[in-house]
Amino acid sequence: MLSAVLLQPADLLKTRVQQSNHKTLLATIRELSSQPNSIRSFWRGTTPSALRTGFGSAIYFTSLNALRQNVARSNLLRTIGVVEPTSRAQLGTGHGHSSSLPKLSNLANLTTGAVARASAGFILMPMTIIKVRYESNLYAYKSILGAGRDILHTEGVRGFFSGFGATAIRDAPYAGLYVLFYEQLKKRLSALTQRMPPVAGELVESMNITMKGSTSASINFGSGVLAAGMATAITNPFDAIKTRIQLQPKRYLNMMHAARKMVGEEGVKSLFDGLGLRMGRKAISSALAWTLYEEMIRRAEGAWAKAAVEAETVV
Repeated sequence: MLSAVLLQPADLLKTRVQQSNHKTLLATIRELSSQPNSIRSFWRGTTPSALRTGFGSAIYFTSLNALRQNVARSNLLRTIGVVEPTSRAQLGTGHGHSSSLPKLSNLANLTTGAVARASAGFILMPMTIIKVRYESNLYAYKSILGAGRDILHTEGVRGFFSGFGATAIRDAPYAGLYVLFYEQLKKRLSALTQRMPPVAGELVESMNITMKGSTSASINFGSGVLAAGMATAITNPFDAIKTRIQLQPKRYLNMMHAARKMVGEEGVKSLFDGLGLRMGRKAISSALAWTLYEEMIRRAEGAWAKAAVEAETVV
């Protein structure tokens, strides 16, 4: 929710640029700046965006954690290479590694990320529709409830799921690729950090020492930024298509129809509208969310482990 509020202007500008009115980013900024409440205009749609992102992230991380833990515990999946054969330390708090998450294979990282994101996206789809329309200048909604009533009245229940195909094809590969890139980058950056000479005053006992929290957070944040940038670049065409369908469902009937119409009328470039804005927003928001997520897990597991040791000592 914090990232949604802070980065709402980037999300709003992306939606406006992806509209089919051929406006550039600079022209869109000038248009918003010329309005009476210019500052407030850049944060239009913040409430539905924060609700969607907050609840969507909660559902996503909960389901992703459950999926990854179940896969990590499965001996059957380990035998066929879905889970890397690792020690308990590597599956836990990540000794010698910045990760606090189970260590899975590339296929498992790709699959669990995609499934978790697609599931969360489907549940939050109605709020996504309201958010996108709030951000555009094609609708004049004054409240979330009013937007919901208008969509239900004019388009029925189906209107709340416009563009779900394009959204799922965007979100599932994005999340899968993000988790895959994120885990690989953490692994390589952790190895690079461990090969560096020790900082003055810092004692490095062995390669199995648990990485310091500040170092882990830096590695996780950097990995999140890079992973989000790469995954965003690959999946942006689907984001542009889903925005058109959600804003003008009568003009863009489905994903294939929208793609053909966009390319035919505006060229291939239209599939990459808003790429820079989306890449910047995703890089910061994803890195922030995943860094906080892993740090909270690291601290919670450390507290529980300490409590368990103390309980055994008392016994």
